[in-house]
Amino acid sequence: MVDFNALAVAGVQGLQPYQPGKPVETLERELGIRDAVKLASNENPLGPSPNALAAMQAAFGQVHVYPDGNGLALKEGLAAQHGVTPEQITLGNGSNEILELVARVWLAAGRSAVFSRHAFAVYPLVVQAVNAEARVAAALPADSEQPYGHDLQAMAAEIDASTRVVFIANPNNPTGTWVTADALERFLAAVPPETLVVLDEAYAEYVEAAAYPQAMQWLERFPNLMVTRTFSKIHGLAGLRLGYAVSSARIAELLNRARQPFNVNALAQAAGLAALGDPRHVVASREVNREGLRQVVAGVSQRGLAFIPSVGNFLTLDFGQPAGPVYERLLREGVIVRPVANYGLPNHLRVTIGAPAQNARFLAALDTVLAP
Repeated sequence: MVDFNALAVAGVQGLQPYQPGKPVETLERELGIRDAVKLASNENPLGPSPNALAAMQAAFGQVHVYPDGNGLALKEGLAAQHGVTPEQITLGNGSNEILELVARVWLAAGRSAVFSRHAFAVYPLVVQAVNAEARVAAALPADSEQPYGHDLQAMAAEIDASTRVVFIANPNNPTGTWVTADALERFLAAVPPETLVVLDEAYAEYVEAAAYPQAMQWLERFPNLMVTRTFSKIHGLAGLRLGYAVSSARIAELLNRARQPFNVNALAQAAGLAALGDPRHVVASREVNREGLRQVVAGVSQRGLAFIPSVGNFLTLDFGQPAGPVYERLLREGVIVRPVANYGLPNHLRVTIGAPAQNARFLAALDTVLAP
């Protein structure tokens, strides 16, 4: 028998694929239950803007035609929103593809990337896939103001002449922690100019803290900065897979060399552009999340559970013991949350902030599974 694993490139041989949240249909089929609730993947409970749905409907008649490979209309819309030029935009099949493109363009054997412990699981995957060195900086301690969050000083200490990329998630998934504008600005000023800093802002639109960085405004000051965003979260378009990066035009041009042709489909482009034109939906989604976060924080606090303070659309709970059994019992109550042991947090579970009824369902399920 041929050992195809041994024939694969070194970075892929030991790679473990990303594990998404369990789908509702799978849980209901496995356990024979109905009306399960998924609070595992940080999806928007309001769904997409009605404008985006209408734009997709209008685009259906042209699905036999290849989409605009450059995505010009969407790039122009994004450029206008962020005060940049279309040449500074790179479109991706979700912002996840942007992260993979970064690894393909700048990382290889003999080069290193730096990211924080407990950061987004895709960072180590894309680094390992290209056989680069992953340097995992220690996170902030559990008793800090940002428990398990990014320690920028520790990250800076990991950078050397081999480091081509630094990944920073702000806010971070799964902890919900964040770095301030002052701290990030000092960090960027100290990073060598030949090291690319990828600022992953997938949850940025949910953040209402005054000290949160407006990093898009720093691109001219820091030519080695790239900011990534997604339409999967506050815009409610996770099923279409649409994300983007904003950077210097030179960095964008390099990413587009490696980007696959027609990587963003026509429906996604149409929906994304329409979503940009509906700021009221973003405001409404933020308000639902704000109230939902209060509801869940109050509920878990009343039940004596510890949690990591979050500025995203999720909350990570600390059960003080391995959380796997709690996760399994919640599944039997028809509530899907996210275990985060693979992030180095075996005692924690992450729950997405849903609509009020979904949040109440989760809290009621907690009462059942934690009952003595």
